[in-house]
Amino acid sequence: MYRFYIANEQILENEITIFGSDVNHIRNVLRLDEGDWVVACDGQGKDYVSRIQSMDKENVVLHIEKVQETGTELPTKITLFQGVPKKDKMEFIIQKAVELGVYEIVPVMMKRCVVRFHDEKKMQKKQERWQTIAEAAAKQCDRGIIPQVHMPVTMEEAFDMARTLEYNMIPYELQEGINQSREIVTHACSRESVGIFIGPEGGFEEKEVEQAVACGVEPITLGKRILRTETAGMAILSIMMFQMQQ
Repeated sequence: MYRFYIANEQILENEITIFGSDVNHIRNVLRLDEGDWVVACDGQGKDYVSRIQSMDKENVVLHIEKVQETGTELPTKITLFQGVPKKDKMEFIIQKAVELGVYEIVPVMMKRCVVRFHDEKKMQKKQERWQTIAEAAAKQCDRGIIPQVHMPVTMEEAFDMARTLEYNMIPYELQEGINQSREIVTHACSRESVGIFIGPEGGFEEKEVEQAVACGVEPITLGKRILRTETAGMAILSIMMFQMQQ
């Protein structure tokens, strides 16, 4: 069934009213009709399995047939602290991270980041674009939530955010000990909230890793090969998703 995200204020007793761009998508793109089944998700992990009751150019009214938990979310809330890469790599990272179950994404301006945001309006526009990509990816893979993509932050601000999480890891190409890294990742999969730090092109500066370790972030290795910034996060997220999947 087709999935649409709604806000709580759109729910009224046994009915849901859909408006905005989704109306055109339902009527003219999907060509759905009265009586057809759809799923409305509140973005908080709850699905409203519904039938289309009526529609016009402005609104689509759904009748709620069943309410259920989405059941597609991981038990651990994973925050991806991603060093901002060049060009459109961030869009790819956001899309795939959402598909793999990340809870939120925090773009981080690290020392080796080539991209710099000097204009607040341009940065806001970029964040809005990233959030749109996250929503589209969430809809495509039946996520129960729409992961939040934050405005870019400094490394120090990222460490402050990490301190609110239960556990944190930082894949680092100079780190050794694959067996110990496996144990760290397994332990992380049992926690309620986990942060993962991924460096930009060129990786982390050594001082950044030292600061992370001083903040209690566990360094791990992902193997003998050096992974690109758009690959490293996907590798660790894939490992964690597979281990936590029930």
